[in-house]
Amino acid sequence: MTNNFLTTIKSLKLIEGCKAAQFYALSSVGVSSGASTSGSFDGSASGRPAPPPPPKTFSARSGSLYYPHAAPSTSGAFAAEPHLPCGLPVAAALEPRLDACLRPVDHVAALAASYRRVSAAAEGDDDLCDVYLEQHALFHSIGDARLLRRALRAARVHADDPHRRVVLAAWLRYDRREDELDQTPPPLAPCTATTPLLECPRAAIFAGVSTGVDTVCPCRRPPPPPATPPPYRLRRNASDAASELGDEGEPETIDLWFVIAEEEVACERSCIAALSKPLNTLLYGGFAEAHRDRIEFSRDGISARGMRAVSAYSRHGRLDDFPPEAIFELLAFANKFCCDGLKAACDDKLASMVRNVDDALSLIDLGLEEASQLLVAACLQAFLRDLPKSLTNPDISRLLCSPEGRDRLDIAGNASFAMYYFLSSVAMEQDMRSNATVMLLERLSECAELPWQKQLALHQLGCVMLERGEFEDAQEWFEDAVAEGHVYSIAGVARAKFKRGHKYSAYKLMNTVVGDYDEPAGWMFQERSLYCVGKEKMPDLETATELDPTLTYPYKYRAVALLEEDNIESAIAEVGKVLGFKMATDCLELRAWFYLALEEYELAVQDVRAILTLDPNYMMFHGKMHGEHLIELLRGQVEQWDMADCWMQLYDRWSAVDDIGSLAVVQQMLTREPGNSSLRFRQSLLLLRLNCQKAAMRSLRFARNCSAHDHERLVYEGWILYDSGHREEALAKTEESIRLQRSFEAFFLKAYVLGDSSLDTESSLSVVQLLEHANSCASDNLRKGQAYNNMGSIYVDCDMLDEAAECYGIALNVKHTRAHQGLARVHYLKNRKKAAYEQMTKLIEIAKNSASAYEKRSEYGERDHTKEDLNTATYLDPTRTYPYRYRAAVLMDENKEEEAIAELSRAIAFKPDLQLLHLRAAFFDSLRDHASTLRDCEAALCLDPTHGDTLDLHNKASKKAEPES
Repeated sequence: MTNNFLTTIKSLKLIEGCKAAQFYALSSVGVSSGASTSGSFDGSASGRPAPPPPPKTFSARSGSLYYPHAAPSTSGAFAAEPHLPCGLPVAAALEPRLDACLRPVDHVAALAASYRRVSAAAEGDDDLCDVYLEQHALFHSIGDARLLRRALRAARVHADDPHRRVVLAAWLRYDRREDELDQTPPPLAPCTATTPLLECPRAAIFAGVSTGVDTVCPCRRPPPPPATPPPYRLRRNASDAASELGDEGEPETIDLWFVIAEEEVACERSCIAALSKPLNTLLYGGFAEAHRDRIEFSRDGISARGMRAVSAYSRHGRLDDFPPEAIFELLAFANKFCCDGLKAACDDKLASMVRNVDDALSLIDLGLEEASQLLVAACLQAFLRDLPKSLTNPDISRLLCSPEGRDRLDIAGNASFAMYYFLSSVAMEQDMRSNATVMLLERLSECAELPWQKQLALHQLGCVMLERGEFEDAQEWFEDAVAEGHVYSIAGVARAKFKRGHKYSAYKLMNTVVGDYDEPAGWMFQERSLYCVGKEKMPDLETATELDPTLTYPYKYRAVALLEEDNIESAIAEVGKVLGFKMATDCLELRAWFYLALEEYELAVQDVRAILTLDPNYMMFHGKMHGEHLIELLRGQVEQWDMADCWMQLYDRWSAVDDIGSLAVVQQMLTREPGNSSLRFRQSLLLLRLNCQKAAMRSLRFARNCSAHDHERLVYEGWILYDSGHREEALAKTEESIRLQRSFEAFFLKAYVLGDSSLDTESSLSVVQLLEHANSCASDNLRKGQAYNNMGSIYVDCDMLDEAAECYGIALNVKHTRAHQGLARVHYLKNRKKAAYEQMTKLIEIAKNSASAYEKRSEYGERDHTKEDLNTATYLDPTRTYPYRYRAAVLMDENKEEEAIAELSRAIAFKPDLQLLHLRAAFFDSLRDHASTLRDCEAALCLDPTHGDTLDLHNKASKKAEPES
C-alpha cells in the first residue's frame, strides 16, 4: 500500500511542492479563533519566503534574538523517505500544544471561588473590575465565547477610571469585529445604531457619560444647548474667550502684570491666585511678589500669548475656543504651578481633539511629558481600537512593548495589567513567536500583582518561549508559574525538560503530579504519555480520553499508530471521532492525509476543501503547501464537475445531512464563481450548523460585500445584525429589502426573526404566512424544504398537528431529510410513539453519525432502547450533556445516588455545564451534603448569575448550612 502511495505522489510531483530543509512537529491545534492558521498541525511558519530580519528585540529573561520566520528546531513529524520528503506522519513525532491560559485542576472549585469573590467584592469595597477580569481568564479554559464576552462586559461596567474603560471598550470592540458590517471601521468612528454603549469611545473617555446604566450612546445624543455666559461680574466684557487672549480686561480690575520678554500681560491677582495654592502663596504670602504689581515671568517657560490664555481662563473658567498651541502652554503652566482645575480642563479639551491615529501619534508625547492621564488614555484608545494593525507601527510598538514605554505610561497613569492582558492576547493570536509578543508578556508580568495575574503572565511566557524553541527559558518561566500556584504549568516544565533531552525527568515529574491528586485530570495522563515508552503509552492515552474526550491528541496519536500498522480504515475512523463533535483543521488534514494513503482522492480533496473554508490561508504539510496547490495537483485523479454537476452534488449531500461534503462542494463552486453571494450565504449556513461561528460570519460578510443587488445586500445585512443580537434593526433591513423586491430570503429572514420569540397563535400564523410568501418566490428546493420544515414547527407549537404533518411531508418530498425529526414529534404528540421512533430511525439511516438524531430518538424508544441510543450519542459526541443528565436521573430513581453523582461528575470534569452542575447540586441537597450543594450552586451561578432555580437552591442550602457552621 505504501509503495503505491509513494508512486502516486511522485507522479503528482508533490515532492517539488513539499521540498524543505526541515519539517515541524505535529500538535493538536483546532480551528483558529482569530488569525489564519499558518501550519497544519502546529500553526507555525507560513511557507512564504522569509522577510528581512526584524529590528533587534531582546527578551529580558533570555537576552535572545528571535527571527519569527526561522524554522523551529523540533524533530520532523514525517517518516523519512529518500524519494518523499513529506512522507507519512509518524506517531512518535506528534505532540499536543500546551494551552496558554489558566487551567485549574478542579474547574468546579475554581468557578465557585470566583463566584464568592464577586459576591464579596460587590458587598465590600474591592475592585470588581479586576475580579471580573480574573473570571475572564478562568473562562478561557472552558472555551465558551459567550462567557468570555459576559465577563469582559461586566469588567467594563465596573471600570472606574478612564484608562481601564478605554482598554475594556476596545477589547469588547475587538472581540466583536466579526459582527461588524464594515470589518475595518476607523478606530474612533462615531457609534452606529447597533454599537453597544459599552464600546462607545466617548463614553470610555469622559466620566460624565460613562455610566453603565445609560442606554443612549453619547455619540447619538443631541448636541448640548449653548453654554450660559458667565455673570457680568466675572465676564468683564461681551467678547468671547478667544478674544480674551488679547484683552487687557477692565482697568478698574487689573491689579497685576506679568512681564514676559518685555511684554506686559494684565491679570487680576485674585483670579490668578485662585488657580492653585502655590500661586495663592506666591501672590498673597510672604514672598516679595505679594507686594509687587509687576512680576518678572520670562524664565518660567510660558510665552506672553500663553499667559494671556491663563489670564482669560482665570476669569472665565473655560477653554472653549483656545487654539491647540495655547492649550499646550496652559497644560505646562498648570503642571508647574499645580493648577488642578486648569490641568483637568486642558486634559479634557486635548482628549476631545484625538479623532484618529495620526492625532494620537502627534499628541501622545505631550500627554506623557505632562502626565496628562485623560489625553494619554485618548491616544491609547486610538491605538487599541486599531489593533492588530497598530502593532506594526514602530512608534506605537515601541511605546507599548518596551520597558521604557511602560514606565512613561505608568507615570501618566495609563499602564495596567488589563491593557497588557489585552495587548498580549492580540499579539499571541497574530504570531505567538514574535518578539512583540514576548515583550508584551514581559510587561504583563511586570504589571501583575495578584496571584492569578502572575500565574497567567508567567505561564504564557513559558508557552511562548517553548514555541520559539528557547527551552531553558521556557522551563524557568513555567517553574515560576508553578511557584505562584499554577499546577498546569508543571506540564510546561515537563515539556521543556523533554525538549532539552531529559525525558525520564519529565516522566517522573508528571508521574508525581498524577499521584498527587485523587481525581487527576485528563491532561495529566496526556502529558505523561509523551514520556512513556512502548506499551505504557496507550493506557495513559485511553485514560486521558476517558477523563476528557475533548482532547484531540490521543485520537491523533492512535490514528497515526494505526496507520503505521497498515490499518488505514481504522485510522480514519479514529480521527473521525473528533470530527463528529469538533471541526478541527489539524484533524481534517490528518484524515485527508490518510485518504491520500488509501488513494481515495475524492475524499481527500473534500477534506482539503473543508479546511480551506474554515481557513482560506491554510498551509498543508506543515506550512509547505497551500491547500489550493494540493487540489490542483490532484486534478487528474478526481472527477471534474461543472456548475450543474456541483448543484446536483450539493443537493444530494445536503439531503444526506453530509455537512462537510456540502461545505466542500460549495467551496468548489466558489472557486468558479467567487462573487456568488448566494453561495457565500449557503456556506455561512453550513458553518453555523457545524458550530463555526467566526467562519460563518466571515462568509456572511463576503455574501453582503459580493451582492450585486441592493435587496440581496439588505437581507445579508439583516442576518449579520440578527446574529449579533440586533433584532429590531434586522427586521428593518428585511422590510426595506421587501419594498425593493419580494424575495425568498427576505421573507424567510423576516419570518425567522419574528418566530424567534414566544408568540400567541395569531402571531405564529402570521409567521407561517410569511413563509408561504417566501415559498411563492423563486428559490431552490434546498431552501424551500427548510421553509416548510419551519412552518411545520410553528404548526406544532400551535397544536395544529395535521397541518404540521402536511408541511413536514412536503419538506421530505423535496429531500429535506431533517424533517423526519419534526414528523416524529407530530407522531409522538398524537400518541403514536412507535411511528415516531420509526421516523427517527429513517433519519439515522441517512445521517448515520448524527449524535443529535440518536439523542432525539431516545425520547421515543423503550427504556432499553433509550439507554442504548443515549450511549451511542455520547460515543459520537461526548460534549452533549443531555445523555449524562438522563442516565444520572435514572440512577437516582433507582436509589443509586453515588453512581448518579459519578455519572454527572464524569461530564463536569471536562465540561462544567450549568444544567449538569445544577442537577448535581440538587442530588447533593437530597443527600444533605450542604457543602457540596453550595459549591456546585456557586459554580453554576458563576456561569449564569441569573439562573433562578440555582439561586433558589443556593439560598435554601445556605440556610441549612448556617446552623451547622
